Amino acid sequence: MPMYVYEAKEGGCAKCKSPGFEIMQSLDDERLARCPECGAEVFRVIQAPGLGHSETDLHYRAKRAGFKCLKRVQKGEYEPMY
Repeated sequence: MPMYVYEAKEGGCAKCKSPGFEIMQSLDDERLARCPECGAEVFRVIQAPGLGHSETDLHYRAKRAGFKCLKRVQKGEYEPMY
């Protein structure tokens, strides 16, 4: 199921003010019209799809560890290039 982000149009509570809140909804579910906490009018924020990086993705973990340039040694294995 996709994750959607909603924000308050005006006012709102700590949950729905910018940057808003995320909610998982089916494609068949109707858009939310009101914040579930305070009842403020909300709108769905358009965002790029989450292609995601898994915490187990070795390339992603190496980049987060500070490596700037990586060379692929074999599938799932990288080494730093100097």
